[in-house]
Amino acid sequence: MRTRGVHHVELSVPDYEGAVRFYDRMFGWLGYKSFWTLGLEYTSTYYVAGFPFIHTYVGIQPATVETDRDLSDKRYAPGINHVALWARSKREVRRFHEGFLLAEGVSVVDPPAVHPLYYPGYYAVFFQDPAGITWELAYTPRIPNPVDLAVCLKVWRQASRDLKARHPEWTKGPLRTAWRRLPGRKS
Repeated sequence: MRTRGVHHVELSVPDYEGAVRFYDRMFGWLGYKSFWTLGLEYTSTYYVAGFPFIHTYVGIQPATVETDRDLSDKRYAPGINHVALWARSKREVRRFHEGFLLAEGVSVVDPPAVHPLYYPGYYAVFFQDPAGITWELAYTPRIPNPVDLAVCLKVWRQASRDLKARHPEWTKGPLRTAWRRLPGRKS
C-alpha cells in the first residue's frame, strides 16, 4: 500500500513576481518555509511543509509567454508545469519507465536520471499523459547514502562557486540567500 502520494506540484505563472508576493502571504500564513533556486538550471520559488523533513512542496515558476503561438503543448505555459508522485525506490522508477511508460507508448520527457542538484539521491522520470500534462515519478531517499551525498555536495560546491562569481552583491552564501523569510499570520 502506498503511504505517500503527491511529491510536489509546480505551477507556471504569467506574473511570477506577483504570484510570489501572493504565495508568500498565503504559505507564510499557513506556516510553510520557502526557498528559491538562485537561477540554477531554472527559476522557481518553493514552499515546503514539514521542514527539515520535507514531505510535499509547491513550486512557482515564470511561464513562457508567447502570444503568437499555441501554448497548449509547451511545458512552461501558464498552469500546471508538472505534478510529481512519490516513488518507493529508484528501482520502482526504472520499472515504471520500462514496464509502463515504454510498454504503453507514453511520451517520456526525461528518462530516469539522478538529479544531484535537487537532493542527494533524487531520481526521477518525467512523462506526459494523453492530455499533455507533464508528470514525474520521483524517488527521494529519507536518509541519503554517503555516495549520493558526496556527489550532491560536489555538485553544490561547484554551483556555489559559480553563483558567488556571478553574484558578488550577495552578502550571504548561496544557501543562505536561497532561503526566504515569509510573513506570518496576522492576529
